[in-house]
Amino acid sequence: MSEQYNVTGMSCAACSARVERVVKKLPGVTSCAVSLLTNSMSVDGTASPEAIIAAIEKAGYGASLKLPEPSATISHTQEEDALADHETPVLKRRLIASIFFLLALMYFSMGHMVNLPLPAFFEGNHVAQGLAQMILAAIIMVINQKFFVSGFSTLLHFAPNMDTLVAMGSFASFSWSVYVLFMMTESGHTLGVHDFYFESAGMILTLITVGKMLEAKSKGRTTDALKSLMKLAPKTATILQNGREITVPIEQVMKGNTFVVRPGENIPVDGIIIEGTSAVNESALTGESIPVDKAPGDLVSAATVNQSGFIKCEATRVGNDTTLSQIIKMVSDAAATKAPVAKIADKVCGIFVPSVIAIAALVVTGWLIAGKSFGDALSYGIAVLVISCPCALGLATPVAVMVGNGVGAKNGILFKTAASLEETGKITIAALDKTGTITSGEPKVTDILTAGDYLEEELLKFAYSLEAKSEHPLARAVVDYAKEKGINAQEVTDFQALPGNGLSASLNDGSILTGGSVKFIGEKYSVSKNFMDASEKFSEAGKTPLMFVKDDELMGIIAVADTIKPDSKEAVKDLQDMGIHVVMLTGDNERTAKAIGHDAGVDDVIAGVLPDGKESVIRELQTKGKTAMVGDGINDAPALTRADIGIAIGAGTDIAIDAADVVLMKSSLKDVASSVRLSRATLRNIRQNLFWAFIYNVIGIPLAAGLWGLKLDPMFGAAAMSLSSFCVVTNALRLNLFDIHGGKR
Repeated sequence: MSEQYNVTGMSCAACSARVERVVKKLPGVTSCAVSLLTNSMSVDGTASPEAIIAAIEKAGYGASLKLPEPSATISHTQEEDALADHETPVLKRRLIASIFFLLALMYFSMGHMVNLPLPAFFEGNHVAQGLAQMILAAIIMVINQKFFVSGFSTLLHFAPNMDTLVAMGSFASFSWSVYVLFMMTESGHTLGVHDFYFESAGMILTLITVGKMLEAKSKGRTTDALKSLMKLAPKTATILQNGREITVPIEQVMKGNTFVVRPGENIPVDGIIIEGTSAVNESALTGESIPVDKAPGDLVSAATVNQSGFIKCEATRVGNDTTLSQIIKMVSDAAATKAPVAKIADKVCGIFVPSVIAIAALVVTGWLIAGKSFGDALSYGIAVLVISCPCALGLATPVAVMVGNGVGAKNGILFKTAASLEETGKITIAALDKTGTITSGEPKVTDILTAGDYLEEELLKFAYSLEAKSEHPLARAVVDYAKEKGINAQEVTDFQALPGNGLSASLNDGSILTGGSVKFIGEKYSVSKNFMDASEKFSEAGKTPLMFVKDDELMGIIAVADTIKPDSKEAVKDLQDMGIHVVMLTGDNERTAKAIGHDAGVDDVIAGVLPDGKESVIRELQTKGKTAMVGDGINDAPALTRADIGIAIGAGTDIAIDAADVVLMKSSLKDVASSVRLSRATLRNIRQNLFWAFIYNVIGIPLAAGLWGLKLDPMFGAAAMSLSSFCVVTNALRLNLFDIHGGKR
């Protein structure tokens, strides 16, 4: 059983690693993933919420269980509030106040360097200058007390975090400066105003606050896609009650209610059209800008826009069951999970802060042994503390995952977990189901061959008259084609379905119409070799030839086939250009399968696969490489689950979608390649972030320690630390510019 929690008090990756470690130790917890980005946690297992919350609170953080909303409501107020940027306004106020007092502090500490005049009372009065600096630095420390409360609290719990580094650096600067101030009151002292570090104590806190604010602002933008989805949720609906139209809050719409939607209005809940026709813009859910024509019997989804006609619908899915709510849940849940690549950073973050504190202590000791004054040695140690940044490491993966997920959602591609977003780009084999994936899943007339003196229109009229009485998919293909051509059927009587795949009926003039498979007609009537050869060619091309006879005379052949989707060939080529081996799976006979596979351009065809045999085929393909299964039917569910990555075509069944790792809302095979591109771009972005985060610390810590003969002022270290996280988040935001349909592969 999986539960979602809100976690408060986390300030960096060391915090999230600590929370995760504490929860994983609890009996009954099978897995735990903490997201620093959304301050959320997902826990699988049998441990009680009370035990989990108690463990987190004991570790020095706050936690609360996310309560599910009632299924009859679609209000996303809680989620929107959780994603809202509450942090930036608070940090902005803190920053403005800090800068005001910091400018005054810099005036007293460094004004003399630029010949700024001091009040007469302070001229030459170094103790008074020190007192003024101490008071101003103390005010800045009070304004930014959160660093000290969080930092020293986690230190007492033996789980130091980034705030601990900042608090220790600032407090050490302040404490040393206070010591110097007291020493200056003694006669014969050798210390002066140049030994004060009050400005460092204030500057460190102010610069870190700048970085925190930039980081919070950028982090807020990573959830823009999710917030945009939530804003799409309609607030009201117009339902019919006792023949009257009533506008009600969306929460009051129940399954089975009849609602109406006028042109220009949003569709409030998922439903089925019972009256009227329209063109519906579904771009909010699928990313497809071209409106879709809708008629009675067609499904409509919440948050899509009715662009033309007046429609009356029956509510089929409301509240959290609507397509929009499911998409929001998928994107949100994916953000709360962790990509496999994040494990490296998590391990580092778990030991990072204690290691930095130990390094800082060694640096101070080392410089004291080397003969440096305590002030200088302390300066090196403080620089090490404030330049180190676990945040950049911790944010490297989740911000890229969140942005990548948002880009996918905007384009109708939904990754259920961070792992699926990472792993999709690693596939080397794509197994595509034929029916409904490569092909449309609906047979259509492809060829008409007439015999004797019969015209095409005559053959179609008689075939339409006969097939109109049948429910077979091939019959519907003939009927639909005849209707498109504007042909009218004749009345028939004595209709019967004959054993062996055939139909017969009588016309008003007493003529007998018969239609069916080549085998059935060939056994009952005389068919010339030319027409038998023609039917053979149709079969070789993957088409099903239907023969029609009037009395004993052959009228001709109508070939029917499940046609390839317009974009399937291009989609297959896209995958092959990306180095992916494309395999088609089908239950068709080998001859038909190869014909369709040839038209689609796939690398291999595996034919004659029974519905329960797809899973074993996928298992065999996995021995050759990381395999993705793309399908849409109920019989694809076991294969979708077995594959390394299961990709469901969005128009498919709910079972297939539930079993998949990735859902393509547009039902376009081209989006398989798009999902791979986006995954590869996201993984590339994560690696860039991790590289720069690691390199920053690898270079920054030795530099601050003075190992390269340079002395880095703690203030510059604080500035560098502030910018590191901001740069990582900004790099992740570049994914918003990535073209998933034709960008880098």
